[in-house]
Amino acid sequence: MKFLKTIAFFALIFVFQDCTKDDTPSVKIVETPIKKDTTPIITPDTTPLRYLALGDSYTIGQSVNESLRYPVQLSAALTQAGRRIAYTRIIAQTGWATDELATAIQAAKISDSTYNMVSLLIGVNNQYRNRDTINYRIEFENLLKQAIKFANNKPEKVFVVSIPDYAFTPFGNGNAGISQGIDRYNEANLEISNKYRIKYFNITPISRNGLRDPSLVASDGLHPSGKQYTDWVDLMRNDVVNLLK
Repeated sequence: MKFLKTIAFFALIFVFQDCTKDDTPSVKIVETPIKKDTTPIITPDTTPLRYLALGDSYTIGQSVNESLRYPVQLSAALTQAGRRIAYTRIIAQTGWATDELATAIQAAKISDSTYNMVSLLIGVNNQYRNRDTINYRIEFENLLKQAIKFANNKPEKVFVVSIPDYAFTPFGNGNAGISQGIDRYNEANLEISNKYRIKYFNITPISRNGLRDPSLVASDGLHPSGKQYTDWVDLMRNDVVNLLK
């Protein structure tokens, strides 16, 4: 046994010495380059989305910079929250009532099932012209059905915004009759929105801070300022993020 241990010891010395010789062949490591995968990764959070906003002066943002319009601010907020709005289309004009918006939509020749999200805010000019709410109900419902159609027939991808109360501006000067009229119209559009299970954002209370806080009114003394639109977006943001899931 002692003899075998001795042989093993000298064998180890031999191996060690042999491995330290200068002519020991070196091992060359060859790195194979990894080909980069350039295929874009598309997830529900990064898929570019399309947003259609329908309305009047409150949607086009009368008297504020384009970047401060509520649909534009909302698109930016949603993108920041991980729901990338790649395209925002606004069909709106100051002075439009429900019938004029309907005519404009027809002229725009919008393809069916085109948008991931559609919003509707209309009615203040119906009220301003003293039109009855019966006619408003009919025309608003038709507009809402069109909005659903543009959202791939998915009511959960559509939302309605209440009509602001312009009584709380220098132009309205606190006229209670205006507020009563706005309330009647908002009761109508809320009822119809509920009928179709549409998300409804009541921004009217925000607009009623206009006389107390002049910064909420645009320079024309009638329309919301960019700051007020920001308040609208703050109210909407979280629910709309969920709406887009």
